[in-house]
Amino acid sequence: MTDPKTHTLDAPGAELYYDVREGETANAPTLLVIGSPMAAAGFVTLASHFPDRRVVTYDPRGSERSRRTDGAAESTPEEHADDLHRVIAAVGGPVDVFASSGGAVNALALVAKHPEQVRTLVAHEPPAASALPDRESALAVMRDIQDTYKTSGFGPAMAKFIAVVMYDGELTPAYLDGPAPDPAAFGLPTEDDGTRDDPLVGQNIVTCGAYEHDFKALRAAPTRIVIAVGAESGETFAARGGRAVAERIGVEPTVMPGDHGAFLGGEYGQTGKPDEFAAALREILSA
Repeated sequence: MTDPKTHTLDAPGAELYYDVREGETANAPTLLVIGSPMAAAGFVTLASHFPDRRVVTYDPRGSERSRRTDGAAESTPEEHADDLHRVIAAVGGPVDVFASSGGAVNALALVAKHPEQVRTLVAHEPPAASALPDRESALAVMRDIQDTYKTSGFGPAMAKFIAVVMYDGELTPAYLDGPAPDPAAFGLPTEDDGTRDDPLVGQNIVTCGAYEHDFKALRAAPTRIVIAVGAESGETFAARGGRAVAERIGVEPTVMPGDHGAFLGGEYGQTGKPDEFAAALREILSA
């Protein structure tokens, strides 16, 4: 596999950055690896496990290098799906896609609209709040996190986000009645630096969870859709979202090693089970 070569692409309201690693096997399908708001830097380890493939990673609009040019405060799955459509058109498709977290929501939106661009989609733990039986409580929690960010800044909002993604089980209306978590307990800043452009707790937190998936289109798509859930994820929010999406599409969820960040190999200070995870992903893509 070659070192990544960076490209840029103009899209409505954003300039997108994506990286291409050329593989050792010329005729292998391109593998597009995406997250949201996690950018290309979060997938260096996972990409390294596929030296035989051409691997494309990218920064979603509003994340790291891909800055929004329209000043919009939020990014939607529909926008992200259109961005992915443009990236695939630029690199050539159809492609295989591994999509994690919010990236899985965006990839499902892409397949619903442009199924011809994707051969196999492995959607890993999409946090699809709209598909959950406790959707109203879940969406209220997402809105509360965004409101906290607007009023108090990154630390308090991110502390609430970490607390809810670690929470095991359904969310009830009483969840928001509990005390707010202390940012310092998570090593987060307690002072507000005044910025309000964070891609997670500002731009994507509400729109991602509230997105209404087109399950009819997904069931009819020629794309092979694999919904993956971590073996160690329990009943956490994103794992429950994945199982709910799988049920609505009519497929059994596929269990993969580790938890929500199992593919990480030290990126952003987190290490999961990258070797086992990559091996499982290779097996899925080869099936």
